[in-house]
Amino acid sequence: QVQLVESGGGLVQAGDSLRLSCAASGDTICITNMGWYRRTPGKEREMVAVVTKAGSTYYADAVKGRFTISRDNAKGTVHLQMNSLKPEDTAVYYCTADCVVTTTPYDYWGQGTQVTVSS
Repeated sequence: QVQLVESGGGLVQAGDSLRLSCAASGDTICITNMGWYRRTPGKEREMVAVVTKAGSTYYADAVKGRFTISRDNAKGTVHLQMNSLKPEDTAVYYCTADCVVTTTPYDYWGQGTQVTVSS
């Protein structure tokens, strides 16, 4: 089992920055990819950014050039630096972690943190 706890959400104005953090605990040795997803009411959940254990990163087109994902494998943390925030970035952001245990994949989710960007 892996537990994920997010922090760093809040209310900001358009153009501001926020940094989300996520700390993993439990059986963290199984973690492969870590990432951030977001959900807005009435819309499908969407991938925001993912970072592999080796450090490769992937971003949604909507956030490329504005958001940066990073992780510290030793500490079991992943961060999302969000710059030049836009009202359309308003959502609940979820930290995720993929695990593989004896070839069986699992995925874990945090409880979510609200990000609200006012215009």
